[in-house]
Amino acid sequence: MADLSSRNPDWWRQAVIYQVYPRSFADADGDGLGDLRGVTQRLNHLATLGVDALWLSPFYPSELADGGYDVVDHRGVDPRLGTLDDFDALAAEAHRLGLKVVVDVVPNHTSHQHPWFQEALRAGPGSAARDRYVFRPGRGAHGELPPTDWQSVFGGSAWQRVPDGDWYLHLFAPEQPDLNWDNEEVRADFRTTLCFWSDRGVDGFRVDVAHGLAKDLTEPLRDVGGIGATGEEALLRVPPGSHPYWDRDEVHEIYRDWRKIFDAYTPPRTAVAEAWVPDARRALYARPDELGQAFNFEYLQARWDVDELREVITGSLDAARAAGASATWVLSNHDVVRHASRLVLPAGTDENAWLLSGGRAPAIDREAGLRRARAATLLMLALPGSSYVYQGEELGLPEVADLPTEVLQDPIWEQSGHVRKGRDGCRVPLPWTTTGPSYGFGPGAAWLPQPASFASYAVEAQAGVEGSTLELYRTALRLRRKLLEGETLTWTPDAPAGVLDFTRTETWRCVTSLGAEPLPLPPGEVLLASAPLPEEGVLPPDTTVWLA
Repeated sequence: MADLSSRNPDWWRQAVIYQVYPRSFADADGDGLGDLRGVTQRLNHLATLGVDALWLSPFYPSELADGGYDVVDHRGVDPRLGTLDDFDALAAEAHRLGLKVVVDVVPNHTSHQHPWFQEALRAGPGSAARDRYVFRPGRGAHGELPPTDWQSVFGGSAWQRVPDGDWYLHLFAPEQPDLNWDNEEVRADFRTTLCFWSDRGVDGFRVDVAHGLAKDLTEPLRDVGGIGATGEEALLRVPPGSHPYWDRDEVHEIYRDWRKIFDAYTPPRTAVAEAWVPDARRALYARPDELGQAFNFEYLQARWDVDELREVITGSLDAARAAGASATWVLSNHDVVRHASRLVLPAGTDENAWLLSGGRAPAIDREAGLRRARAATLLMLALPGSSYVYQGEELGLPEVADLPTEVLQDPIWEQSGHVRKGRDGCRVPLPWTTTGPSYGFGPGAAWLPQPASFASYAVEAQAGVEGSTLELYRTALRLRRKLLEGETLTWTPDAPAGVLDFTRTETWRCVTSLGAEPLPLPPGEVLLASAPLPEEGVLPPDTTVWLA
């Protein structure tokens, strides 16, 4: 297949990448589930928006035990979403429009329906087939206890017993057995997968759970005990690289091997790590001889606070620079509460409790949330590095917090015994039109119900409307292309309290007010503002301005 990607090998360093969650983007065949042909039909929206690339969340064969991250075939397309021919057509149209294509790769685990796992179940204890996964006998007099105290990210034990008495490891849902990356057959198969998609014109990869592949499987397996089993807080309680299954030093050998594959293509394929690890450790994944970039979750998790944001921005830029990478910035994705809602939740709010309340405790001001989200977006787009935009944020979509429990699809709801509502509220299908059973998502109803308020957020309602969130994104991305130069910023030393103020070059300045009172606007021509400026020379609260 001809290489249709850009000849610029560094396109990713300051790109804007748009995340498409295929099942919620556009439905072409009317079954209520988004599909690849739906994405292809709507690619012009991304080209008009002005992004550089689209990142496709998993579209592989899956029973959807975890929204597509339970993969049955890493080199196939789920029949409900299309075919390999549909994927090829999508990639060709994206490249025709000047868009790069990034796909998810899910190397930590497979689906329990994967042929390898089904073979492992049939083969029995001690077999070569079981060695591709992590099977162990149980503890206790009759092997009735899990091999360790390791916990699933989704809640409960990370071990599941099979009828012959063995237990297998699943750091996520039981339907997602973990692969054994000490097994050379596993490593070879993923080399084949990376080549398979690269040969089809894929420009880059987003690596799911990049920090989870390497595990300490020396016997006896050790408990995690009081250090905690999940999350970054667990990693802070042990020497770096020594947790039994998160962020082990050995994982970097895997990515150095992958880099050889990426660099064999012209231009080299790119990659970005999803690694929920402390800042200093994240930089290791982004080294040029490994994946090249890593998601910056500190920025996503930062409160709307001047000191916290400045510290995160400075630290992130320093860490990226030390790794020889460019920084990454993200405000929303398919796993977190949308930032148009999250940024106005009071400090210390338990987001899960808020979701369980249907978004009513506390109630939030959607207008204030959108204003803050728009300001946060212009701030993010002014920062050096790559910005990752989640589908629908260009419409200002809020979290759908009041989904009835009977429609929830996220396995977290069941795995947690109905105490964690999960991530469905940010995965509700997009509204394209102001009318129709699914607001243009498809000809019929959508797989998750959309609120009536989505009509006012639809692309049709915002396109061409001055001041709309969609037009703000379009204008910002168009300006950003013209203004980009270098990968550094300089903080303004005498910025007022409550203000983030920096210059990118001598001709471009970004000023964000996070305070509660209007402030004098610094001198300069206003290129773009996230909200109307009520009077000349005044910067309102929760507003970002780009100045020449």
